[in-house]
Amino acid sequence: MNAILQSFENIDKAAPEPIYAQIKKTIQKKIRSNEWLAGQKLPSENDLVVALGVSRMTINRALRELTQDGLINRVHGLGSFVAETPRHASLIELKDIALEVAGNGKRHSSKVLVLDNRVASPEIALLMQVAADSKLFYLSAVHFQDDLPIQMESRFVNPLIVPDFINQDYSQKTSTAYLLSQFQPEEMEHIVRAIIPKKLVRKNLLVEADEPCLQLTRRTWKNDQIITHVTLTYPGSRYDLGARYATTDFQLRS
Repeated sequence: MNAILQSFENIDKAAPEPIYAQIKKTIQKKIRSNEWLAGQKLPSENDLVVALGVSRMTINRALRELTQDGLINRVHGLGSFVAETPRHASLIELKDIALEVAGNGKRHSSKVLVLDNRVASPEIALLMQVAADSKLFYLSAVHFQDDLPIQMESRFVNPLIVPDFINQDYSQKTSTAYLLSQFQPEEMEHIVRAIIPKKLVRKNLLVEADEPCLQLTRRTWKNDQIITHVTLTYPGSRYDLGARYATTDFQLRS
């Protein structure tokens, strides 16, 4: 970190150019020259204030504008990082996020928040196509790329179809990996929304109150029964959702 702080030695407080602009240009140059690589942590605001002898407001403005330019990500509670290319989640394929992260050369981990039995609310019973007050398995977990949270999972599973779901250790393997080992889905439904996350989601994904998130809701069928209903929430600055497919698979209408 001291080597990074040395990058700011040429900041000239007597120059006509505002100090925040000099700081911003210094960071831009380091990133665009690939001297600072994607995912690299920047000095904290406190470190920069002390090292440069400038106000927090000056540092904050430089970092805020770099965030708006898409060059850095500011993660609540962790600090500022050189922005990475957003991870890409498929809208059509059913992929294990652990394999996606590993394929990006990163380390996947997960934290299980809740794994228990739930009585289906009227809304969930309708979505799962089960009787009201039916018992369902429920999993809530956060998935990390290295130490950065990139997905929050909220999943209901029909225990009559996958009875051992609740007996698995989802800190060691993902629920997607387990479910795919038990059955191959015959039908899926995807719904994508842009949302402003609620407090619990913000806390677990380390996002600010005004950062939008992408929310993918998926239902999966086997033998005309819904096996699972899952809501996957992604920080908008760290993920995108998309699909590529052959047009011959669909009837196109003008």
